[in-house]
Amino acid sequence: MILDIYKDALEYSAKDWKTLVLLGVICLFSFLLLPIFLVAGYNYRVISNAVHGVINGRDPLPEFNDLVDMFVSGVKVVIVQIAYLIVPVILFIIFAALASYLNGMAGIAIMIIGCLITLVVGVIAYLMAQMGLCHMAYNDGAFSKAFDLHEIKGVIDEVGWFECIITYLGLIIITVVIALVISFIIGLVFTVFGFSGFLFSAEAAGGIFLLGMLVNWLISIVVVGPYLGIFNSRSIGLLYTMQI
Repeated sequence: MILDIYKDALEYSAKDWKTLVLLGVICLFSFLLLPIFLVAGYNYRVISNAVHGVINGRDPLPEFNDLVDMFVSGVKVVIVQIAYLIVPVILFIIFAALASYLNGMAGIAIMIIGCLITLVVGVIAYLMAQMGLCHMAYNDGAFSKAFDLHEIKGVIDEVGWFECIITYLGLIIITVVIALVISFIIGLVFTVFGFSGFLFSAEAAGGIFLLGMLVNWLISIVVVGPYLGIFNSRSIGLLYTMQI
C-alpha cells in the first residue's frame, strides 16, 4: 500500500508542468514571505484532493485560482505546523537550560537525554501536525479539526503508527534522492563543459561553472521544489485515506 502511495504521488506531481513552473516562479519571491503562504495554500489543496480521492485515481492537480482563499489556507497551514512544533522546541530549550547549569558529564547526560526526548516528541508532533492538516481538509477546512487531538490520534491509530513513520521516512529518502540526483546530473553536465572551457580560457571555464550553479539553483527552486512539495502533500493525503 505504501509503495502504491509513492507511485501515485510521483505520477500525480508531474501531471501539469505549467503549474509546477508557476509555483516555482512564486517560490523565487519567497524571500518576501507572503508567497510562502500561497505555496503552502496550494499544497493544502493537493492534500484536500487526496483525502477526498483514492490511490491510483485520476485526480487532476488543483486549479491555481482564488488566490485569497489559497493565501488564507496557507496561513492556516503555517499556524498549524508552528503550533505543533512549539512543544518539542520548548522541551529542547528546557533541557538545554538545565544542561548549561550543570558541569561535566551531568550536563552532557542531561543534554543527550533531552535530545532523545525532544526527538521522540518531535516525531509525534510532526505526525500529529501532518494528520491534523489532512483532518482539517477532510472536514471541509474546519480549522479546529486540525487541533482535535483525540480524533487525530484515532486516525493515526487506525492507519498504524509504524506505517505512518515508515511512510514519512520513505518520503524523506525519496525527496533527498530526487533532489541529489537532479543536482548531480546538472552539476556533472556543467562540470564537463567547464573543463572543456579550459581549452579556451580559465575565464570561460569559470563562467561555465557559475552558469551551472545558477541553472542548478533555478531548476531546484522552479521545478524540483514544487514537484517534491506536491509529491509530499499528495502522499500524506493518501496516507490519511488508509483509515477511511
